[in-house]
Amino acid sequence: MAALSPQTLFTGQQLVWLPECASTNSEAQLLAGQNRATDGCCVITDKQTAGRGQRGNQWEAAPGENLTLSVVWKPTFLPAADQFLLSQAVALALHDWLSTLLGPTPALRVKWPNDLYYGQQKLGGILIENTLSGPKIQHSIVGIGLNVNQQQFGLPTATSLSCLTGRVYQLAPLAERLLESLERRYLQLRAGRVRELRTEYLAVLYRFEEVHDYEADGQRLRGRIVGLDEAGRLALETGGQVRHFDLKQIRYL
Repeated sequence: MAALSPQTLFTGQQLVWLPECASTNSEAQLLAGQNRATDGCCVITDKQTAGRGQRGNQWEAAPGENLTLSVVWKPTFLPAADQFLLSQAVALALHDWLSTLLGPTPALRVKWPNDLYYGQQKLGGILIENTLSGPKIQHSIVGIGLNVNQQQFGLPTATSLSCLTGRVYQLAPLAERLLESLERRYLQLRAGRVRELRTEYLAVLYRFEEVHDYEADGQRLRGRIVGLDEAGRLALETGGQVRHFDLKQIRYL
């Protein structure tokens, strides 16, 4: 995995490969804090022992079977108030990448804010940690975990590319194509094509415009996802009104 040659301008051109580490996000954060990470630096490992997911959850990944990496970007062009746009761009990049492997299918969705689902099963997750400098983003650590060749999971709600296709994949070529996909969407964001990103994100959003059950503030409610606000909060139409929730306020049932 140490030798990657993505066809990119900057994403993945500085590559830090670690046979094992606790968390690629932590390693990337350390490099960025020491000014040792160029824009687009990628930290990748075969074995992550303490990977982190959303809500403080641990990310499960069998050693040598999946893609676990973090990219350091310096989106100083993006106001801190608009940081969810970066999350949308990254989620769309992963959706693009997975679509080339699975083919166009309505089963492949982005579960808000940025998990990748196939049907009702999770294929991958994203954890973005932004460091702010006043009203701007100084740097972003984009952590990505993707289930590729793993066959057994501790949770029945997880799956992998190999489980879905019956194939075994070489990880290095997949990593190169992933870095290329990430840069394409990042450049789209940098070019200010925000309306396109928002529209495309909603087009692949899990449960969008569908009626389902949720739990919020300890109560069960039934509602329909109708969009997102500027801050990236989920807009749910329920009980005749539209309510907005952040990640810690609502749970899918």
